[in-house]
Amino acid sequence: MMSYCIISYGLRQRQEPARYTASVTERNPLLRLTTRDFVCDLHVLFFCLSAYKWMHGELKGNVLLQYLAWVTYPMILVMFASLFCHLVSPQAIGSGIPELKTILRGVVLKEYLTLKAFVAKVVGLTAGLGSGMPVGKEGPFVHIASICAAVLSQFISIFSGAYEKGTHNQDLLVCACAVGVATCFAAPVGGVLFSIEVTSTYFAVRNYWRGYFAATFSAFIFRVLSVWNKDAVTITALFKTNFRMDFPFDLQELPAFAIIGISCGFLGAFFVYLNRQVVLFMRRPTALTRFLTKHRLIYPGAVTLIIATLTFPPGFGQFMAGELMPRECINSLFDNFTWTKISGLSAPPGLGRSSAWLHPHVSVFVILLLFCVMKFWMSALSTTMPIPSGAFMPVFILGAAFGRLVGEIMATLFPNGILFDGIVYRILPGGYAVIGAAAMTGAVTHTVSTAVICFELTGQISHILPMMVAVILANMVAQGLQPSLYDSIIQVKKLPYLPELALGHISKYNIFVEDIMVRKVKFLSSQSTYRELNHLLETASLKTIPLVDSKESMILLGSIERTELQAVFDWWLSPERRVYERGPSSPGQGSKRRYCASLIHRAHSQQRDTQSIQINHLKLCTLLVHLSCDSLMQIKAWEEEELDKPIDMEQIRIDPSPFQLVERTSLHKTHTLFSLLGLSHAYVTSIGKLVGVVALKEVKSYFFPLFSFMCVSLSPRLVSSRDAAWRRAAMISCCGQLVLVTGCITLRFTRLFH
Repeated sequence: MMSYCIISYGLRQRQEPARYTASVTERNPLLRLTTRDFVCDLHVLFFCLSAYKWMHGELKGNVLLQYLAWVTYPMILVMFASLFCHLVSPQAIGSGIPELKTILRGVVLKEYLTLKAFVAKVVGLTAGLGSGMPVGKEGPFVHIASICAAVLSQFISIFSGAYEKGTHNQDLLVCACAVGVATCFAAPVGGVLFSIEVTSTYFAVRNYWRGYFAATFSAFIFRVLSVWNKDAVTITALFKTNFRMDFPFDLQELPAFAIIGISCGFLGAFFVYLNRQVVLFMRRPTALTRFLTKHRLIYPGAVTLIIATLTFPPGFGQFMAGELMPRECINSLFDNFTWTKISGLSAPPGLGRSSAWLHPHVSVFVILLLFCVMKFWMSALSTTMPIPSGAFMPVFILGAAFGRLVGEIMATLFPNGILFDGIVYRILPGGYAVIGAAAMTGAVTHTVSTAVICFELTGQISHILPMMVAVILANMVAQGLQPSLYDSIIQVKKLPYLPELALGHISKYNIFVEDIMVRKVKFLSSQSTYRELNHLLETASLKTIPLVDSKESMILLGSIERTELQAVFDWWLSPERRVYERGPSSPGQGSKRRYCASLIHRAHSQQRDTQSIQINHLKLCTLLVHLSCDSLMQIKAWEEEELDKPIDMEQIRIDPSPFQLVERTSLHKTHTLFSLLGLSHAYVTSIGKLVGVVALKEVKSYFFPLFSFMCVSLSPRLVSSRDAAWRRAAMISCCGQLVLVTGCITLRFTRLFH
């Protein structure tokens, strides 16, 4: 039945081009992938969501077939995306931004920036977005752009050795982040700022204009291709709004905007908490999780089935605008109509897809509230499916719906509008939706650049003041409750990433490197032998090994890469060097080898007498065994002799200036240096003497409790009671300030009604 519908849809589209050309681009959010020059069949993307919506419309007379088509279609696409990513490249699952933050910090993640991950990401993202599930594309676009940058750097390194260095590769990855965000939203300025806020702790100014250059051209090509695909007449904003510019809002509305910001801060923090709890539940060693891990397609199929069932338009979906695709949701939430004034009346001309929010028997407030509640847990659940997906767009839609709800409430409280200078200006619920979208995404991602992205998305800057107020308030609340969504994923996956410093933790100034360093350091000296080197390579997994003058003085001379030492050791005991040192064979071995050769020649030259052949073969095997035993014993003796010789340090590349710290370096300064320079470890010295080593793991283990939701205090040995009292006083002060701000806003809002 489904194949028949798809074929007949293709025939109908050829017969009635005027009917479908105008509406199909509205229904297909995947067409924006054309801006990336990826190997992706754009006709398939165009076909997916259009056929999905068309099947639902053509099967209108049969509810059962409608339900089967509505549920089966996304389940097939989501399970295909999950299976394809699992078979091709599991690294393509998820957003990609947390892993990229870790890579930009100097950590190497295997198989993450490869062509296999590129193919899996593009195909899986295409299928995931085509399913209509509440998943985003911003994180996957950043991952895809990063893979393109990594492959490009490898290609450029063939002609120029400059890009073989890690610093140049990181510069390309930073620009790739900006390109990914700018391409996703056609927002070059917001894309660069968002990439800086999300991926970089310290940003190199030299990459600023490079990021803008790449992001501007990517956004330009994206919009030009949309015109070429007849999605737009000319280059305009992606979700263009038409709010009035002469008087977009009144100052008396600022308390409502502040309430949106504070509420979005709490909602964003709870979204991050809920998402993390779902992921942690799936990682617990229970019978259910083991069953779902063994049968990988059951979890994404079950989640898709539940969401598709609840959003089925003739069923429960009619009370939450379930028939709208993501792009249609945003366009309708940003419109200029006040839905409470037209509810129960005939739809005005130009209402379009916004009519899905109006129900003859249910209030608009109930529909918006139900949409916010249902989409909240659906988005948090769908972003945990093992497919390429982001969370920006689902959260963006969720915030727009919440802002629209507040806007409709304000329009009901002030049905005649607000009087200013003798003129009555009506409330614009669409403006509240834009502010809610920016505040919610800012709270979840802990960024302020979402306000700039909203300006570029809508093409209007009229609500800049209330939007910045709402975004800042949302960030203040969310950062005090939860880490960002990306940092939360980093914590769950236990990636080697150092979190940012938080305010109010004075204890980090009273903890020193000597309190956390590893004192039992494995090292090499200038008198070390190859036997000691072999033992060190077998027992330690260090990537770099320190070199000291002697075991007595312990003066640090430098560090040596593990790969360099492994190559030197392998060459020292290699057969080529043994042959070069001792010659091809010893005199005794030469006579035995010549006798073996004569036996082989005699066996081939004599007549085929079975008994004589067996006798010659028996003699030959016996001599070969004796010869091999003699050779193995001689090789073993030679290796034992060579292992006791000292290492020739002049033949090894030594880094004479590894990064060093002194014992009294504070933990705060250590964190700053590790984050700024991207260090993985540092040696601790005292007057040139090696006394310890501190790695990223030790620094992170002492900072991680300060950033977790359930704050775990440090050891009493490291934290004084004065610091604990200072933290309590700071916490009480922050709470008092928050209560004061909330009271002022409430008082202002109360006066507004009187």
